[in-house]
Amino acid sequence: MPPQWGPAGSPSSLRGGGGWRHPPGSLLIVAALFLYQAGVTMTEGDSLISVDYEVFGKVQGVFFRKYTQAEGKKLGLVGWVQNTEDGTVQGQIQGPSVKVRELQEWLRKTGSPKSHISRAEFHNEKKIVALEYRNFSIVK
Repeated sequence: MPPQWGPAGSPSSLRGGGGWRHPPGSLLIVAALFLYQAGVTMTEGDSLISVDYEVFGKVQGVFFRKYTQAEGKKLGLVGWVQNTEDGTVQGQIQGPSVKVRELQEWLRKTGSPKSHISRAEFHNEKKIVALEYRNFSIVK
């Protein structure tokens, strides 16, 4: 059953002068409960995901790992990045799906200033319930 908003269903009754007495912030809790009861779920951008990546092109010797780490941290993501013996850069990204998508686009098109990206591949995307890393690290 949705919350009752005071006399005659008026939200104005919440501002004082009758109706509910509530501590600061309780309206957010009530709104969240109402949305939950109404069957509203989190948007795609709110869910946590994990995805593996590999970037091809001139991506070694151009500070690609350092720039990737900085971009990941700027977006509030966690994970890791490393050079491979094949001359590529690979890693894993975890965080809110909207932010992960932003880093994926950055890995596809931007990279470090002196890099030349030919392609980026993404594999093993999955939803996760908690982050598995504490930060975004460079693996040597």
